[in-house]
Amino acid sequence: MKISNETKVGALTAIAITLLILGFNFLKGKPIFEKNFTVYTIFHSVEGLSVSNAVMINGLQVGKVYKMQETDQNLSGILVTLNLSKSINIPKNSIAHISGSLLGNTTLDIDLGNASSFAKSGDTLATNATLGLLDQVKGSLDPAMVKINASLQTLDSVLKLIGNVFDPRTQNNFQSIFANLAISTAHLNSLLNTQTGALAQTLSNASAFTGNLKKNNDTITEIFVNLKNTTGKLAGLELQQTLTRLDAAVTELSTALHKVNNNDGTLGLLMNDKKLYTNLNSTANSLNVLLQDFRIHPRRYTGGLVFGKKDKSAPLMTPLPDSLTTVPATDKKRK
Repeated sequence: MKISNETKVGALTAIAITLLILGFNFLKGKPIFEKNFTVYTIFHSVEGLSVSNAVMINGLQVGKVYKMQETDQNLSGILVTLNLSKSINIPKNSIAHISGSLLGNTTLDIDLGNASSFAKSGDTLATNATLGLLDQVKGSLDPAMVKINASLQTLDSVLKLIGNVFDPRTQNNFQSIFANLAISTAHLNSLLNTQTGALAQTLSNASAFTGNLKKNNDTITEIFVNLKNTTGKLAGLELQQTLTRLDAAVTELSTALHKVNNNDGTLGLLMNDKKLYTNLNSTANSLNVLLQDFRIHPRRYTGGLVFGKKDKSAPLMTPLPDSLTTVPATDKKRK
């Protein structure tokens, strides 16, 4: 059977139209021979996103953007249709957001949620409006630029102030200051000299001191051992018992003194009885007079048996002064 040219042209035209439609849908992101399901997202702005951009989950491409259209005439939202080619369980509380890069590649990323139920074909995922990479960089640089501008203004003000202050007189003062600073650094250098500096000598003395300590280490150890033994002996003493006894002795002494002060007992009476003191004093005076009289007139008490004739002179009634207590010359002759 012979096929006419018109039939051949018609068949080729149909095949071409079919291939054109399939290619167009493929370029739009709609798979031809793969099983897929469709989900929707609504954004207020889809800047940078276009049809056939990749849909990513955890860095893996799972589909493409199929179509974008307005939700109403007021453009309150933009409905984005996603064709997902991979069979992946996407929780219903997953969130979609637009992500851009410095190279200009824009993708639609889906952050998986933790819901137990999964999205089905025709469901709408929640979205999160995030800033693009350039917007983030710009947002980070703007505060820094503000601070840099403020710092430059401050530096400009300081430089103007320095220019006004640095008159010739002030410059001379600064020269003097730097000259003094040079002298000070020279003195500091001599102080830090490793051979003749004061710091080197101090370190040398410290080294000598520590050397002496090291040489006498055994003696120091013995001193500490003796000190430890002494403190051990002190700790072993019955200090509490000794203090208790001392406290008891002080109490008894206080009791005795209290009795003496209150004329209680013999010692109290002897110390506080004025009459007894007067009698003792009178007795002592009488005994003193008697002894003086016996020394001056001994014949009065011997009856003339030893020293001759008995002395009948009047006896002494009061003690004689020290200048009159010598024996008279007549008595010496009689002796």
